[in-house]
Amino acid sequence: MRLSKAHAYGNDFLYVPLEDIGGTVDLADLARQMCARHTGVGADGLIVFRETAAGAWMRLLNADGSPSEVSGNGVRGLAALLARNRGLVPTAAHRPVLVVETDAGPKRLTLIDRDGDRRARFEALMGQPERLREVQLEVDGETVRAGALLVGNPQCVVLGALDASRLARLGPALQRHPEFPEGVNVEVAEVVTPGHVRILIWERGVGPTLSSGTGSCAAGIVAAAFGGAARALDVEAPGGTQRVDWREDGVRLTGWAEVVLEGRWIA
Repeated sequence: MRLSKAHAYGNDFLYVPLEDIGGTVDLADLARQMCARHTGVGADGLIVFRETAAGAWMRLLNADGSPSEVSGNGVRGLAALLARNRGLVPTAAHRPVLVVETDAGPKRLTLIDRDGDRRARFEALMGQPERLREVQLEVDGETVRAGALLVGNPQCVVLGALDASRLARLGPALQRHPEFPEGVNVEVAEVVTPGHVRILIWERGVGPTLSSGTGSCAAGIVAAAFGGAARALDVEAPGGTQRVDWREDGVRLTGWAEVVLEGRWIA
């Protein structure tokens, strides 16, 4: 089957056209095989997609084979692949728009610029946050104050100094917490200035990742709601910095993605 690989700030995904997958294929098993770092191609997730006139439909499976509603970086990687294949080029008078249908609803991506044939930068309208709340949780022997919400997928953002060892404890423990019966993506977020937040990420079904689009949105929202940050800010992850704007019409996420591989998977 055909496959492509793209990443956004080190958060990488494999893309397979739906028409290349037979009806008897176990998608969860396929995701585990293809995403394996040493015996497969290697990625944080597998995205099966079908092109549409407006853009594409997609379904995401994490590296462990579990389903996920959406990924901001994964959606942007698919948009970069579509822009490359369709030869889309923004101009001063017109910026092409792609709509990607996900299990968390449609995501509208506006192509801002392209850097050669691989990298493209988009502003994505990610929708409104839902069920935003402050929570106090007993996790792994400590009381954690955090912000919880949905940005298409469940998120838990712990405000405070960045601490990789603490994230390594809290990330797996929160997957079993009754507050999050379907698991949760976890970020530790430090408000550096009102316009700048730094994060570390533990993604449900994957583990530590270099970046997360929905995690960046969640961290920006929680930092603005409960941490004294602005509603327009830069969110810096280990893989790079994305722009998050929380507006009346929803959350806008701006950043790049690049296509790095096209090939065939030998089933």
